[in-house]
Amino acid sequence: MQIARGFLFVADYLCTMKKKTPKESLAVLTEMVLPNDTNTLGNLMGGKLLHWMDIAAAITAQRHCGRVVVTASVNNVNFNQPIKLGEIVTLESKISRAFSSSMEIFIDVWVESTVTSEKKKCNEAIYTFVAVDQVGRPINVPEIVPETDLEIERYESALRRRQLSLILAGKMKPEDATELKALFSR
Repeated sequence: MQIARGFLFVADYLCTMKKKTPKESLAVLTEMVLPNDTNTLGNLMGGKLLHWMDIAAAITAQRHCGRVVVTASVNNVNFNQPIKLGEIVTLESKISRAFSSSMEIFIDVWVESTVTSEKKKCNEAIYTFVAVDQVGRPINVPEIVPETDLEIERYESALRRRQLSLILAGKMKPEDATELKALFSR
């Protein structure tokens, strides 16, 4: 049993050593909206899209840390336009920021018409996942190094979103939210 514990400690330590880029965790899922996926208006049901988003985000989180991950929260979902029966849906999921054991995952949803082949962004979401060990305890995850302008923007705003979530959950005092205070004191 000592060897197993030592191995887990070494694995956890190695997992936190190497910084990664968001593109290393990219997950792309493509689905076609079938009749069983739609509501009575012929639009993709929101719950089905949330299910697909959760899968894409879980793959991204697991790719980032190489460990078992669990959904901690669905922070934000925007259903900007309906997705119609027969359309092709592509979900692009990328890590926006890693904290000690949690990871914020951004999912962009694109829809493609099978008639015109036109692709446009229609929805997005932000999920939070936590890496856990074999008994469900949170473990450390690698840091990320954003590269593109969009990755840098999402990385920087992730801390504000996290602080707001912690305040709303009663786990942080508003006066301790340095990033949020900076927004209003400029």
